[in-house]
Amino acid sequence: MADTSERIDPSTVERDLAWSHEIVQEVSRTFAITIDVLEEPMSSSICVGYLLCRIPDTIEDAGHIPAERKGQLLRTYDAVLDPDDPTTAERFETDVREWIPDERNADWDLVAQTERVVRVFRAQPDRIQDAIRPPARELVGGMVTFVERYASEDGLRLQARQELHEYCHYAAGTVGELVTNLVCDEETPTETRGPLEDNAEAFGLALQLVNITKDVGADFQAENNVYLPADELADEGVDQDELDDPDNVDGVVSVVRRTIDDARAYLDDAQTWLEHVPERAGNRTAGWAIPYLLAVGTLREVESRPEDVLHPDGVKVSRQEVGAVIEACVGGIDAERLARLRREIAAEPLA
Repeated sequence: MADTSERIDPSTVERDLAWSHEIVQEVSRTFAITIDVLEEPMSSSICVGYLLCRIPDTIEDAGHIPAERKGQLLRTYDAVLDPDDPTTAERFETDVREWIPDERNADWDLVAQTERVVRVFRAQPDRIQDAIRPPARELVGGMVTFVERYASEDGLRLQARQELHEYCHYAAGTVGELVTNLVCDEETPTETRGPLEDNAEAFGLALQLVNITKDVGADFQAENNVYLPADELADEGVDQDELDDPDNVDGVVSVVRRTIDDARAYLDDAQTWLEHVPERAGNRTAGWAIPYLLAVGTLREVESRPEDVLHPDGVKVSRQEVGAVIEACVGGIDAERLARLRREIAAEPLA
């Protein structure tokens, strides 16, 4: 098939790509580590794919934007990604401008400069665009669904664990599929592609459930979102709107522990995905093993002090352990070493 990637001044694309690599360092420490470990061209493909997903995620999380307006902005953004729609990234930037905080962080710097990311995306070969676009648009569509479902709440209030899994599919399972699309090509053998496609969602869900588990307080206080299921909290005598009441700590912790078990249930399938990741086009298994092992460590920390998830800073592994995990992976990692590191990190911090 002929390459129909958009023809843009190469120097402009080069500057925008350099900027994309800079801003990803600020919006996601974990994804930035992965991108730094990957080599070209995979490093840039993953970078632009992730940033395209981070933009709608920032809109969806914005507590100061009314739900109806969020839905409109997300639909406009989806139209930008639709190759058959004339809506431009400039139009999206114009629509979102009034909602960008005066004192904006890196996430809002990214949103404010959406056109730069879209420009880099459209300069990619057709194969890369075709790998990124469908799961990215599914993510956006899922966010529209949830924003509109809870429009009257001005924040998410998930009702049951099945709905939590639905949300995690849109927020992260789609990203697992996006990555799988990028690391495979037409020459990837069936015995590799099959396990990757079968377990791509599990890889994303495992990491997303860990994020939800460790940031219960931050999600509620900063974004007015409650992902812990309402029915399970109610069984513990906890109202979602009173999640941070000190009298509710024990009930919240009980549901957090169930969510720890939920996340762990996906770790085996996520590990299968990792064991089949091909090292091609600059892809490196280590780049994906690092966030996986950090998630294992985070679950260990949450389990040891679950009440801390209600703190605004959530629960994190130490910088020392992050460095140790990176060092343990970058020299090369195979299935046996991955399994051993997972066992060690689940038991105690890696030194």
